[in-house]
Amino acid sequence: MKSWNDRPNTPGINGIKPSPRTIGDVVEGQPMLVPTARQVHAFIRSIPEGMDMDIRALRTALAIEHGAEVTCPVTIGYHLRTVAEAAKEDLERGVAPSDIAPFWRVLDASTPTTRKLSFGAAFVAAQRKREGLER
Repeated sequence: MKSWNDRPNTPGINGIKPSPRTIGDVVEGQPMLVPTARQVHAFIRSIPEGMDMDIRALRTALAIEHGAEVTCPVTIGYHLRTVAEAAKEDLERGVAPSDIAPFWRVLDASTPTTRKLSFGAAFVAAQRKREGLER
């Protein structure tokens, strides 16, 4: 079984493609970024300490950064979980919190992805509180 840190290295389909259907705020045919876990990881690491961003804003910013109109809402959910689980694995191996992707700047206790995390919402809430990001 692959660790969460191995998953970003798994090849997959990514890039900009026309959206196959209308779902949520994505309209069929729009240029849609299907990001890699590495792209999501890098973007989250660029969010400054003490700042947060909701998932919709993250998707918009990623799309603009990569020349698309929207970002795939399904793929972003998968990759947010991958980034969070990999960061927690790193912490458990002794990596300093300042050297991991600060996923709690995007996820909060009420975000659906947070409920799927193996370590639950308490860690996310504690990190958000530490940075003054309570909401």
